[in-house]
Amino acid sequence: MKHILIIALSLAGLASASAQDEIEATIATDLVSQYIWRGQDLGDFSLQPTLGIGYKGFSLSTWGSVGISNSGDPKEVDLILQYGYKGFSVGVTDYWFSEGSYFKYQAHKTTHVWECFVGYDFGFLSASWYTNLAGNDGLNGSGDRAYSSYFELTAPFRLGGLDWAGAIGVVPWRTTFYDANGFAVTNVSLRATKEFIIKEKFHLPVFAGLTANPRSEKLYLTFGTSFSI
Repeated sequence: MKHILIIALSLAGLASASAQDEIEATIATDLVSQYIWRGQDLGDFSLQPTLGIGYKGFSLSTWGSVGISNSGDPKEVDLILQYGYKGFSVGVTDYWFSEGSYFKYQAHKTTHVWECFVGYDFGFLSASWYTNLAGNDGLNGSGDRAYSSYFELTAPFRLGGLDWAGAIGVVPWRTTFYDANGFAVTNVSLRATKEFIIKEKFHLPVFAGLTANPRSEKLYLTFGTSFSI
């Protein structure tokens, strides 16, 4: 699982690289003051590396998160397969935490979560839908698999010399995966990014964001930076 704006930036970089005729590789990492994902608090100060390759619209990447300030935070490893064409993107993500065996895939026993997603970027607004199809998904009110889903709208803009992005995310139905008893707004966020250029070659993006979760009545202020080669 990922801070939604962080993964958006990472995948955007991979999608851009994959538009080339040659195979492109990406190595990057983020340092974040708090790991907030779709309005949920998943950890404190964290290191979040990315390794990926892209080719003609296809990208395959792995993303992880490990807590630095709190050893009890979950250690996460995700695999993301995506295809992008112009503004359209579709793919699947395999989420896994350090709980249990990575290689255990049996139904009702695995700790993996497999999620599919589809999205479109209109330029002034992007829309994305995510649904868990298999694995350790949450439950609905009847105790059955909830096929937990999440829908988000993101609008980028530039103001005061900074790149901004406002987002709103909702859970459409009841699921324990997002701790929602029905339709719920779980993410209202605003993030600003400033890219510093050092010696005309090294780019250092710095970002800060404010995230509210109306469902849990929580508010988070986060800060981070990114490194990539």
